[in-house]
Amino acid sequence: MEIDDIKSSAALMYSEFIKNADRRTETWFLMSSPLPQTLIIAAYIYFVTSLGPRLMENRKAFDLKGVLIVYNFSVVALSLYMCYEYVMSGWGTGYSFGCDPVDYSESPQGVRMAATCWLYYFSKFIEMLDTIFFVLRKKYSQVTFLHVYHHSIMPFTWWFGVCFSAGGMGTFHALLNCIVHVIMYSYYGLTALGPNYQKYLWWKKYLTSIQLIQFIMVSTHISQYFFIKDCTYDFPIFIYIIASYGLIFLFLFLNFWYHAYTKGKRLPKVLQNQTWAHHSNGVMNGNANHEKEE
Repeated sequence: MEIDDIKSSAALMYSEFIKNADRRTETWFLMSSPLPQTLIIAAYIYFVTSLGPRLMENRKAFDLKGVLIVYNFSVVALSLYMCYEYVMSGWGTGYSFGCDPVDYSESPQGVRMAATCWLYYFSKFIEMLDTIFFVLRKKYSQVTFLHVYHHSIMPFTWWFGVCFSAGGMGTFHALLNCIVHVIMYSYYGLTALGPNYQKYLWWKKYLTSIQLIQFIMVSTHISQYFFIKDCTYDFPIFIYIIASYGLIFLFLFLNFWYHAYTKGKRLPKVLQNQTWAHHSNGVMNGNANHEKEE
């Protein structure tokens, strides 16, 4: 009887919780409830931390050069498309870069922004392939806690974003992230092509700066909410989540910048074969070591 009471209470709580969800997105793929994505994320964590390494233990590492080239440039194309959609659905067509509320209407532009948010959410599952490729290539040192945590928490939190707040000022960090991904995955794709393309990677040294600028911009933009009176953003919890995420990674980048550039210290041994951009861009996008591995 107690179990039935618990189930009933849980169902009631969920019903109360979900009643304020955006009705435009509730029928879209993976949006019916958080359970499907939770199962996918759990399977991802289990594979990259346990099952995958065990399956690869007595196997030769896969040569995925061709796969990585197609994958990285496909993500570049997808990121470019999402940049265009974010600009056309708000950031270049009316958003003020201040307190921009979510447009919950059925207007073409409002629905277009919601659809772009969903696509960004779905892209986080595609980016899980970064870690799976690490496992298949037996690059276990790159499957760090921070890496797996990032790839797990991003889709999980973005489900709630698409469900309740698909648009407005909370999407600025997604637009920036798409821009950065165009640059980063272009770098990964070029490195996957092999040594002959190293001469085109002179801009590698600027990757850390690009990341640092990204998190400064995210933190600065989202912090406006705390100083704007009567901001009508419907679900402030997402503002706090974005602000926390931006500050955490800004701190990580500043800490690296201080030790690597100001004090001139070398990276820890575990990171010597990784670029900081590889290790901490959304921690991580998967293939920064190609120039040494391919």
